[in-house]
Amino acid sequence: QVQLVESGGGSVQSGGSLRLSCAASGFTYSSYSMAWFRQAPGKQREGVAAVDSNGSTSYSDSVKGRFTISRDNAKNTLYLQMNSLKPEDTAMYYCAAIRGRGYGWLTWSQMGYWGRGTQVTVSS
Repeated sequence: QVQLVESGGGSVQSGGSLRLSCAASGFTYSSYSMAWFRQAPGKQREGVAAVDSNGSTSYSDSVKGRFTISRDNAKNTLYLQMNSLKPEDTAMYYCAAIRGRGYGWLTWSQMGYWGRGTQVTVSS
């Protein structure tokens, strides 16, 4: 069956870095566009970054220049390199998948598969 399993979350100080991974299985990963979302306590879930099935990337304004999304189709794995972390980046981070490409900015409700999340906590 389809699985998306996130890992790499943790607690870091402001200015630190983390690298999130999302291991995908049960579907043709290379044919899917992938995205990272996050949700902080008391806030709405928001899109963070996305990578198309052909490798095109997009970012929210809040993380542009600090986060980098990438994918390894040979390993069926999605990554999110997070640098210069801020306390406001504290959230549960989720990866998600949708078949195809060319969607533009992706929303949570559009996605076909979702992971269970990994917690990122940034202290000041």
